[in-house]
Amino acid sequence: MQQSTYAIVAEVRFRELKTRIGLAAFIGLVAWVLSPSIFPLVWFGAVIVSQMIDWLVFRPFRLEPERPVTLSRQIVCCVTASLSVIVYSSIAAYLWFTAGEVGRLFAIVQVAGGLLHVSLHMHEVRPLLLSAAIPHGLYFLGLPILSAWITGQRHVALIALGGVLYLMHLVVAVRQSSHTNNALRRANEVADQERRKAEVASAAKSDFLAVISHEIRTPMNAVISSANLLRRTRLDQHQQEHVAMLTEAGDVLMGLLNDVLDFSKIEAGRMSLEAAEMDLRDRLSMLERMWRPRAEANGVELTVLVAANAPACILTDPLRLQQILFNLISNAVKFTDQGRIDLTAEWDAGEGRLNVTVRDTGCGIPAERLASVFDSFEQADAGTTRRYGGTGLGLAISRRLAELMGGSLTAASREGEGSAFVLSLPVRVIDASNPRPERPEADGQVLSGRSVLVVDDHEVNRRIVGLLLEPHGLRLTFAANGQEAVEMARDARFDVVLMDMQMPVMDGLEATRVIRAEGANTGTPVIALTANAMDNHRAAWAAVGVRAFLTKPIEPSLLVTTLAQACASAREDHGHSAKA
Repeated sequence: MQQSTYAIVAEVRFRELKTRIGLAAFIGLVAWVLSPSIFPLVWFGAVIVSQMIDWLVFRPFRLEPERPVTLSRQIVCCVTASLSVIVYSSIAAYLWFTAGEVGRLFAIVQVAGGLLHVSLHMHEVRPLLLSAAIPHGLYFLGLPILSAWITGQRHVALIALGGVLYLMHLVVAVRQSSHTNNALRRANEVADQERRKAEVASAAKSDFLAVISHEIRTPMNAVISSANLLRRTRLDQHQQEHVAMLTEAGDVLMGLLNDVLDFSKIEAGRMSLEAAEMDLRDRLSMLERMWRPRAEANGVELTVLVAANAPACILTDPLRLQQILFNLISNAVKFTDQGRIDLTAEWDAGEGRLNVTVRDTGCGIPAERLASVFDSFEQADAGTTRRYGGTGLGLAISRRLAELMGGSLTAASREGEGSAFVLSLPVRVIDASNPRPERPEADGQVLSGRSVLVVDDHEVNRRIVGLLLEPHGLRLTFAANGQEAVEMARDARFDVVLMDMQMPVMDGLEATRVIRAEGANTGTPVIALTANAMDNHRAAWAAVGVRAFLTKPIEPSLLVTTLAQACASAREDHGHSAKA
């Protein structure tokens, strides 16, 4: 504490050095005008010398704030402070005795200002404060008393009485200032402690969510993947219905988990956005293909209309834009029993904004509830969750995402007639005339005969991957941990490696680093296939250079497509290398 306070005083004195010298020049000029002689010039020179000594003495504390403050250093600092004050305020004595009434008034004001200055800047270090305040006080009280004794004008001594009152007020002010500073310091320390506690709590919450996400995704991978495998077999009508119920329930559970994770990331300020080129019409057509069968199953017509002036390609965060529109269409399908759902995309060229409206003819939202539909865990009424399901997080997440992307999400509704949600986002238009690199063609022929190393510590997960991929003609090799994978990859050549993250003996990240560094598979594409789905996990995989990042539960079509693209890319890279 003592080290830091001396450093604070040193920093203040250095910062105020030019001000003190400038003020000394002004005081010297006034003194020369009131009482012309050589003394003001000599005094100003002495001030310069004393201030330079002051600068040299306090400089080490400014450069090294943690420098130990020994007793000898304290004595040197206190003597220097006293010397500076004695020299600086000596002009007051000159003015008092040579410049008449005006000089006396100016001398008292100058010393009073010096007292105030050192009291404000040195009260953190008591020895320094006393060393600087005592010489000022002696000038302040001693000049009137000495003058009264020399001249015999006893009433002049009354000025010293006024000086005592001033010093008493100054002591009270300094004490109050010290108490206030200490209170602020304690408040800052408490705030820092609370901030650290909040950071620890936030980290614990993130760790908890990561563990829960992993532990839920792992068994759900078995449940949903098994349902997808069952769907491929010959089933009667009742069995198909049972499998459909199972997959739909799994999708709902995973949707709830993803909503909670997204909401937690947004609340913690950890939601990251990624700008990428996106074909607007292709993305909206994909959503239409995904949701039209579900809407038609409810007897509802779903249409997507893109304005003619809308750009073909835009720069935005495709994943988050799709997530927002997915939530809006999902709600429209959920709450519309008859009529239609229209998605309209319009382009505001003047503002450079994409405006997407999702309008339905559903049940609508009561006017008194409309303002709260974007609140967390809010739905139109208490029976909504029981009737339609959901957590009430979808719209809250969608609005937060829209705002993070610099846009807005608003709603208009009339009960019994339907609702309209308008997403407005600033996007950048990409010149569609510039050719963009196309992904290698991903087809079944690319996978046939390819060799894949599957690394996962869970036997059920390995079995599921085998059942999903064997029909595509792949040759699969399995490893139960990262160390086994490294040993297998050291000599045998694979076309692709599917790598889990959290495994005993050696985790997936370390195994990927080793495979990349040595052996026959330094250039083999590695695809992360893991239940660790948080952003920090994605970033960790990106750091070791994986080709793609897939999360469990496994989506069969996405897994096959990703493998085919990796194999096609590897084949092209190998072809280029051979030509070279």
